[in-house]
Amino acid sequence: MSRLKIDVSYLVAQLKALLSIDSPTGYTDTIVRHVTAELERLGLEPELTRRGAIRAVVRGGRRQGARAIITHLDTLGAQVKYIKDNGRFEMVPIGHWSARFAEGARVTIYTEKGSYRGTILPLKASGHTYNDGVDEMPIGWDYVELRIDAMCWSRSDAHNLGIDIGDFVAIDPQPEFLENGFIVSRHLDDKAGVAIALAALESLLRHEVTLPVDTHWLFTIAEEVGVGAASIVTPEIASMVTIDNGTTAPGQNSAEFGVTIAMADQAGPFDYHLTKKMVDLCREEDIRYQKDVFRYYRSDSASAIEAGHDVRTALIAFGVDASHGYERIHVHALRSVAELATAYVASPLAIERDVEEVSDIEGFTEQPTNEAEMARRANNLPKQE
Repeated sequence: MSRLKIDVSYLVAQLKALLSIDSPTGYTDTIVRHVTAELERLGLEPELTRRGAIRAVVRGGRRQGARAIITHLDTLGAQVKYIKDNGRFEMVPIGHWSARFAEGARVTIYTEKGSYRGTILPLKASGHTYNDGVDEMPIGWDYVELRIDAMCWSRSDAHNLGIDIGDFVAIDPQPEFLENGFIVSRHLDDKAGVAIALAALESLLRHEVTLPVDTHWLFTIAEEVGVGAASIVTPEIASMVTIDNGTTAPGQNSAEFGVTIAMADQAGPFDYHLTKKMVDLCREEDIRYQKDVFRYYRSDSASAIEAGHDVRTALIAFGVDASHGYERIHVHALRSVAELATAYVASPLAIERDVEEVSDIEGFTEQPTNEAEMARRANNLPKQE
């Protein structure tokens, strides 16, 4: 077996630390500093793009044909859209999430003069005042407002406090780590993925594994708004495995245990050969897995392909119940995905041709086209009278 033992206590500790840091897309400097410091503590020399996406390279036997493991640091959130006459605030969401899950959330609003605490409330928030009108309120961002916990009852009060249009609103994660292995929190997408990547990386370095090719550990900062890996993938990377959430909902095949291997999302199928490698590794390494297809989902993989990077992509997921809401995961899935990541980066390079960006047909991949054995047997059955 090439999968390594994962330090689960380290993984969970990293997840707790990540969840304690607000990082809505566009306000990610603090978490970038945190992850950079942890990578340096592990002995790596991370590089940052201008806006803060992180790359840390673990050297292997060859630079070309490199592999990448990618996760994202940014989360859902909101911004102030308009200051009302009553000193409350209209908001627009950062990322795609329903106002249904915003109602009642405790938040921090970040301004140039400092931060304030507050609550997102429906426009009719008092049952003693509105009676059934509270239940009759439509759902949507036009029907909620932000109340801050400060002397703010007018637009001028808000301006005096330094609150302005565009200020960032970070949603409290409210994490719970249960003794039975379940973890409930907002923003497990994709802070659990980041914790998985760090735990896999820690295990590889602790065991001093020799890698066949360089492995790039990438952490992006704008996945929730569709940018993601657009500018972090370098030409030597031939294959990239994204770690993100898999939705465990009715009609889906994901699970909160083991690894969920995505076969396709709304951007189309993932790379056939890299995805098959993930499945084969799960079988060989005795890692529980299931496959799924996500119709309303995209990840760092999609942003890399759409940006024009010629890179094979796959998505390995930890099952999340109630994604982009009050999310729940299980430690079993986190450990399983981390084990698969270690097995993948340590495995031999299967497609030698991928070392070159462009080459001739020699060594090009093949997908099976032969008729299945069972189909051949059926064709040979005698015709019924």
